[in-house]
Amino acid sequence: MKKGVVVVCLLFGMLSVSLAQEVFRKQTVHMGSAFSFVVVADSAAEAAVYFQRLSAEMERIENLISEWRPHTQIAQVNQNAGIAPVKVDREVFELTQRAIRYAELTGGAFDISIAALDRIWVFDGSMTELPSEDLIRRSIERVGYQHIRLDSLNSTIFLEKEGMKIGFGSIGKGYAADQGRALLQSLGVKGGIVNASGDLSTWGRQPDGEPWKIGVSDPFKTYRMKKVLKLYEASVATSGSNEKFAEIGGKRYAHIINPTTGCPSTGLMSVTVWGPSAEFANFLSTSMMVLGKKAGKKLLRQFPEYRADIVKDR
Repeated sequence: MKKGVVVVCLLFGMLSVSLAQEVFRKQTVHMGSAFSFVVVADSAAEAAVYFQRLSAEMERIENLISEWRPHTQIAQVNQNAGIAPVKVDREVFELTQRAIRYAELTGGAFDISIAALDRIWVFDGSMTELPSEDLIRRSIERVGYQHIRLDSLNSTIFLEKEGMKIGFGSIGKGYAADQGRALLQSLGVKGGIVNASGDLSTWGRQPDGEPWKIGVSDPFKTYRMKKVLKLYEASVATSGSNEKFAEIGGKRYAHIINPTTGCPSTGLMSVTVWGPSAEFANFLSTSMMVLGKKAGKKLLRQFPEYRADIVKDR
């Protein structure tokens, strides 16, 4: 259940040179994607220490949950699908437990076991016809969160079907953003942003007392800001089809796949969600893309701390 590329901008006003603290920024790469960190600190040297701690935290998380690195706990869970349960850290167990709850909340519109989906859809512009119904049906045979077995007492995960896989491409970066924020808050950093490739968490405020300003671009005109969010302690996540999609017979098919049907989501161009947690906003934005506007808004209403901007496809 891959996410769309999130298009957000961090907007900063002019800061007075008389202010004791400054805003420092760093661009880096983690989880195969561009990350950016922003902290309020007394000096560049102090900020560098925070950036180092953040990078180490991102690497730690990737080494726990990446499905692509063969030594990670999630990779080991996948390698033992249909064979044996795998003991994992409590952190990994609880993240998986929450993901299953998300699946239950959406009737399977969100499902981390979609990692096993056969790649029958291509979103590089080369696809000219739809896969056959039989091919689609066979592609989802190993998908189903109901077959993820958790043993809380022993902290194990077991995938019942051989060939099953789980992956956190849909919420992993949001989780990393939340964890990065929590880490820096524990170190006493007064304000900042952890932007995990568009899934971001903010806290505190800028040195001049202003909130963090997050610009969300128009998916049809990415050079134009559609909305500016003014945030203190909050998170933002976007899912969309504006950059990765297939157009067949005049209809746009998003790269976000519905786990229950094996078909791409249609009808929505993008969903941006903001609220307390980047992980949860990530879950909501992805699920709403799959569910569509009506069912997606019904899901959102269950969580009044979260709001969304929904853009329909044309």
